[in-house]
Amino acid sequence: MPRPILATVHPEALRHNLDRLRRAAGDARVWAVVKADAYGHGIARVFDALRAADGFALLDLDEAARVRALGWRGPILLLEGVFDPRDLELCSRLDLWHVVHGDAQIDMLAAHKTQVPHRVFLKMNSGMNRLGFPAERFRAAWTRLDALPQVDEISLMTHFSDADGPKGIDAQMAVFQRVTEDLPGERSVANSAALLRHGHDAAVQGDWVRPGIALYGSAPDAPLHDAARWQLQPTMTLATRLIGLQSLAAGETVGYGSRFTAPQPMRIGIAACGYADGYPRHCDTGTPVLVDGVRTRLVGRVSMDMVAIDLSDVPQAAVGSEVVLWGRSAGGTVLPIDDVAAAAGTVGYELMCGVAPRVPRAEPTG
Repeated sequence: MPRPILATVHPEALRHNLDRLRRAAGDARVWAVVKADAYGHGIARVFDALRAADGFALLDLDEAARVRALGWRGPILLLEGVFDPRDLELCSRLDLWHVVHGDAQIDMLAAHKTQVPHRVFLKMNSGMNRLGFPAERFRAAWTRLDALPQVDEISLMTHFSDADGPKGIDAQMAVFQRVTEDLPGERSVANSAALLRHGHDAAVQGDWVRPGIALYGSAPDAPLHDAARWQLQPTMTLATRLIGLQSLAAGETVGYGSRFTAPQPMRIGIAACGYADGYPRHCDTGTPVLVDGVRTRLVGRVSMDMVAIDLSDVPQAAVGSEVVLWGRSAGGTVLPIDDVAAAAGTVGYELMCGVAPRVPRAEPTG
């Protein structure tokens, strides 16, 4: 019998979240962002559930080829654009749209020989200070692109640094609107947080929205709000089972470093999951977990292959009892991934993407 840990993707939750985000987007079209192998869910596992999107947005050519191989004939956008002149050949062959965020990418396009001009998204650095042309150079970049026979339609985009927090998007939005006011082309500015928190503004909706983390049931502004606040459902469950039980006397300790001391006699369970499975080692005593659908907590340090769980509130638990590290229990109780991420001092994105290859994946149902 294989080790009992399992990661399960829930297509019905993906469909629900996509519909929720589409309603928030108004008349804008929706990119389903599937970078990082669909945030660790697996592109092939999410494709059918997300094919109601208007396009797929991702980072690398291999993932784009996989989406095409699954039968997608609609738009695919490379969010970081191309990295090498040869990438443009594959863009032509696979009919990929791509972001242009720097002079080197314009140089590549100018030297590219193609019969079919490319659809590009010109990116402005409106304050995030990662990729994109500064506001004062954006129009010159647009003019240069517009003069190239290798370029067809030019769309305009930016990315917000603080859509999930109190600083908000107003300053960046004002820069973007001022610089692009009289330029033709479709607009794309909203990620998950901007769409859910500021999407009542038609200018924020634009022509395309780019939800990522919200598609996968994590709140884009956690811990300020949880997924339920945004009517999102968990799309991944990481679950295992109890493989051992221990009875502790008051004063006995648990695990490496004796990080937890029993304050009174108590019963603990040992579950088959550890940091080698991608569960964060930074989770410690108090991290929430479900046992047979009952919320309880970890005790002691996370080991490579095991965690210890307080069974004080789950007296019926036995070897074989279901343990949910995040997601939905068999009985329907939800442990939000953001709650676990908060205990680990990280974000839901990292947990989703970090599930180790040794963890079996369940075939999607529903």
